[in-house]
Amino acid sequence: MAVLGIDLGTSGCKAIVVERDGNILATATAEYPLSSPKPLWSEQDPADWWTGLVTSVRAALKAAPKAIIEGIGLSGQMHGATLLDADNNVVRPAILWNDGRCQAECDQLHAKVPKLIKETGNRALVGFTAPKLLWVQRHEPKVWKKVRKVLLPKDWLRWKLTDAFVADMSDGAGMLLMDVAKRRWSKTMLAACGIDESYLGTLIEGSAISGYVTRDAADELGVPVGIPVIGGGGDQAAGAVGAGCVKPGQTTIALGTSGVVFTTTAGYAPDKAGRLHTFCHALPGTWHQMGVMLSAAGSLQWYRDTFFPGVDFGTLCAEAADAPLGSDGLIFLPYLTGERTPHCDPEARGALIGLTRRHQRAHITRAVLEGICFGLTDSLSLIRSNGTTVREATVTGGGTRSAVWMQILADIANVRIILRAGGDAGPALGAARLALIGVCNVPVAKACAPGPVVATYSPKAAHVKAYIPLTARFAQAYPAVRSLYGAR
Repeated sequence: MAVLGIDLGTSGCKAIVVERDGNILATATAEYPLSSPKPLWSEQDPADWWTGLVTSVRAALKAAPKAIIEGIGLSGQMHGATLLDADNNVVRPAILWNDGRCQAECDQLHAKVPKLIKETGNRALVGFTAPKLLWVQRHEPKVWKKVRKVLLPKDWLRWKLTDAFVADMSDGAGMLLMDVAKRRWSKTMLAACGIDESYLGTLIEGSAISGYVTRDAADELGVPVGIPVIGGGGDQAAGAVGAGCVKPGQTTIALGTSGVVFTTTAGYAPDKAGRLHTFCHALPGTWHQMGVMLSAAGSLQWYRDTFFPGVDFGTLCAEAADAPLGSDGLIFLPYLTGERTPHCDPEARGALIGLTRRHQRAHITRAVLEGICFGLTDSLSLIRSNGTTVREATVTGGGTRSAVWMQILADIANVRIILRAGGDAGPALGAARLALIGVCNVPVAKACAPGPVVATYSPKAAHVKAYIPLTARFAQAYPAVRSLYGAR
């Protein structure tokens, strides 16, 4: 007996088959296109999501022919706006999480709801769903007039699977339409956005059953008709479940193109200034705080591709070990695409500060790695300042391939870094685990047990001490150059 975990990503849909004992039998991914018809715009055709789902599920099931599927868990890219009319037809391409067109609408929301952070636990950001809806109302009024349903991307897939309009708590919290503390839709935010609650799905917990696979969907996917589909979670919450981050203080750091520091908290504990995201977790009655860095490993890739194309990342990172701690005074600001945490500044820009003739490639590479780690530590420091103790973090993503980088992160963040087997199975595994809990009645502790440790990097006391003044210098650099960002 087994379950399916599905993760609707930005570039592709991943399906994973997991047995009741947690063993992964098969995975498969199907890619689909991304459209950017105008600057700052990022859109997708939901029909491509369904094609990706069918393709990936059928491929995963083919690779695990003896698996008997009992249930399905869903995860997916957060914040997207999928708009349907009264006949449930999609009225325009879905506007995605990485779309940046609606800063004016964010400002409008803060003006209309002065206590917005208190109401939702978060600031209004261009990535969130609510300002996207205001943008459509303002710029595409004929389209908005047709709208009767607003669904997150994975919840549109849910509707295709089950005919049910449902949203889970963790993904719904990222719409900026929820009272996150009370785990319900916010009447204040619905009024500010001019949205009737009937437009939104019914809110349920991530391990609760949201509906059952219809005959048509079962025939397309090749799964049994009538099997339950679990509420699931937004990709970050589901990814944390997949990594075993479900108890207060448990922390994951996703070191991919962007960087995410995710910590489960003891109850609802928002940052009063909204510098961190505060969302519901995917498990009942739990919450989390999250800091987002827009250019983490993406900064290293830009650096390599721009200055040393053809040089593999392993070589560059290994060389960084030859440069001294602090890179002989060189500071790298990793704000190549703006920044969310802690600055919430889409206009933030990257910089190399302190270059001299003595700096060689190893120095600059180390400065890039250190700058990324300083940026991640900004999020971790905010989480700690809000009352959560963090002593270790499970790290996932491409950055884990470099032992040098992991040690730098351990030293700067003063946290024990853990790498685990299966750590990169990600949100699809978390979705499957939620299905194991909700469908197969597997206890949370068993379903969400972290994978075996494959490597550990402990902070070195001397390095931790040496990085303290360098962390302060990094913090001073952003305000020092902020006024120059708009110069031409």
